[in-house]
Amino acid sequence: MVLALSVSTAAWASPADPTPSSVAVQHTLSNGLTLIIKADRRAPTVAHMLWVRVGSMDEVDGTSGVAHVLEHMMFKGTPRLKPGEFSRRVAALGGRDNAFTSRDMTAYHQQVPSGRLKEVMELEADRFAHNQWVDDEFKREIEVIKEERRQRVDDQPRALLGEALSATAWVAHPYRRPVIGWMNDIENLTPDDVRSFHQLWYVPANAAVVVAGDVDPAQVLEWAQATYGQIPARAVPVRKPRQEPPQLGERRIDVKAPAEQPYVALSFRAPRLSDPDATDADSQDALALVMLAAVLDGYEGARLGRQLVQRPAGERLADAAGAYFSGTGRGPGQFVLDGTPAAGQTPEALAQALREEVARVATHGVLPEELNRVKNQWRASEVYKLDAVFAQANELGRQWVQGWPLDASQRLLQSLRRVTPQQVQAVAARWFSPEQMTQATLVPDREALALRQQSASQRPRLDSRH
Repeated sequence: MVLALSVSTAAWASPADPTPSSVAVQHTLSNGLTLIIKADRRAPTVAHMLWVRVGSMDEVDGTSGVAHVLEHMMFKGTPRLKPGEFSRRVAALGGRDNAFTSRDMTAYHQQVPSGRLKEVMELEADRFAHNQWVDDEFKREIEVIKEERRQRVDDQPRALLGEALSATAWVAHPYRRPVIGWMNDIENLTPDDVRSFHQLWYVPANAAVVVAGDVDPAQVLEWAQATYGQIPARAVPVRKPRQEPPQLGERRIDVKAPAEQPYVALSFRAPRLSDPDATDADSQDALALVMLAAVLDGYEGARLGRQLVQRPAGERLADAAGAYFSGTGRGPGQFVLDGTPAAGQTPEALAQALREEVARVATHGVLPEELNRVKNQWRASEVYKLDAVFAQANELGRQWVQGWPLDASQRLLQSLRRVTPQQVQAVAARWFSPEQMTQATLVPDREALALRQQSASQRPRLDSRH
């Protein structure tokens, strides 16, 4: 889940109220870097995350994937560290580390015994400010990334369809480009493309350090000032607005790919939630769409599963069906219905059935008991999320990327509790017109599948890191 606003099938537990063990605090260092600290003394461990507010949406055509490539190259050294030494040092401290890139951000994270936090902060501040590597190291890593793309996208039919769906649903907005990048762009990236991206975006005022776990906040602030605080301040580049133009009609694409089963995904443009307390019309609709996704596909026995999957033999329309809403990114929102047709059913029949379930909500609404079940399960998920210090740090970092306050999760929970059945019915009627839909259908190519499986078996498997 992204800030608890990408909703899909989940086994949520009984209702409860989240009771955080402590309140997070936030500081801004003199160079503009944000420091967020949340003490949790239940175990002698700490999660440390560096968030940079830059992702694939900040790239330009011809350099897609550069944010992700830079994430890889951040592990390749500094004047103090040889390639790969960063992770070896973290492991020697008794910890583990990794990183990830998305459309909206890049994040680097470590979890270590709380007594080793200072060393990790020194390591991360060093590579944030002084990342460097030779061109030969870059050339080797590009081959790793190309293989990553082959295995995680080119060899995965639904990933291919997802790329094609985004490239069709978004015409102008950079969400249309894949995070990992188009293969041709990856092949033609230069070392200086990546160095320039680092120089442009990895500035203190565009970054936040989040620490959660068994710590003394005053001590963490002192260490942050001695490490990150010594990085020179620089201006954050001005971001130009990139608004998606109106969609003027239904869009459909077929993606023929090596696969055994067909699959269909329907994408609808949706509003964005500007902040957890927002009262504007789009934000209120975004909250209601969260609830609609959960009613359709938020628990065992939800509507899509009950109506399309859990039916007697011969009547089942889908082997799987789902719904999710994504509305808290830095870019536009999206509501997706998807599914795999059951034997004897066509993708078009399933697409129609998915839309009919939304239309049923638009016509007949949802029961208050149905909506309350979703809200109670949401409250329970907030409780269990607090058990892991990494989850706490991850949530605080994602909220910072959106410009949300430290208590955004609690505010969001209160806003969701106020959503009414009438609001859910209204958004089901308002946001799912054919003119706002992009439909992508996976057409299986079974001959190509056999050839691809044979080829893939001969390639080395990827290290799953980064």
